Amino acid sequence: MARGGRGRKGGRPQRRRREPTPVEWTPKTRLGRMVKSGEIKTMGEALRSGLRVREPEIADILLPNIEDEVIDVNMVQRMTDSGRRVKFVITVAVGNNDGYVGIGQAKGKEVGGSIRKAIDNAKTNIIEIRRGCGSWECGCGQPHTVPCAVSGKSGSVEITFKPAPHGIGLATGDVAKKILTLAGVKDCWAFTRGKTKTTVNYAKAVFNALETNADMRIMKSQVAKVGLKSGNIKQPESVEQKAIVEEKPKPSDAKPEPKEEIKKEQTKPAEGATE
Repeated sequence: MARGGRGRKGGRPQRRRREPTPVEWTPKTRLGRMVKSGEIKTMGEALRSGLRVREPEIADILLPNIEDEVIDVNMVQRMTDSGRRVKFVITVAVGNNDGYVGIGQAKGKEVGGSIRKAIDNAKTNIIEIRRGCGSWECGCGQPHTVPCAVSGKSGSVEITFKPAPHGIGLATGDVAKKILTLAGVKDCWAFTRGKTKTTVNYAKAVFNALETNADMRIMKSQVAKVGLKSGNIKQPESVEQKAIVEEKPKPSDAKPEPKEEIKKEQTKPAEGATE
């Protein structure tokens, strides 16, 4: 046994970790109140409402299967009269792997708290992207790649995404591959210029290209040709829709009542009875 009595080495008793108690969300913005009341049920409606997403809980409710990925962890130092101050700059990307992606940054003294803050900032910067089949080599009509060539820039990094045929995969760098995977893009060509080793500028250039994809104007004649789709491809059924479907009886189970047979049985005379 360690000196000082029970517990681990050094005499300190091992403490149990307390699980964080769930806190009820009280929305502070108009969009948050509309989401909580049920007026807005999808992320696409929230983005097209004209109101800015300022609360991360909105993304948690409208995109329950959202995932996050840490892109970069950078340590910055500042020399002051009292000594050297160290802080961490975290870059995080979030997405639901089906048409919605966001990127955020945060700075703090601790890595864990900075990551949580960066995730919240990324959830408030979510955008809806478009997907289609814009490659002349494919023509399958499925939304698996970008519909047309788009470019983005941040610092010295310039990146261009071009449609790729089905089965090519993501022919991009590691940073762009993470962000495109969270966005739901399966096939894509990428061409880059500049100092791509600067991870933050690389990630921001990728996000800038996806913003261009979301804001680009496309003719109606090209929508059906490219198979253009925005946001979720497969919208999950809500709990209310599932309940309505379960309540409806199946056509095989519903049997008509044999009214004619019942009447014949009533009119048939009993056995042994005389007229």
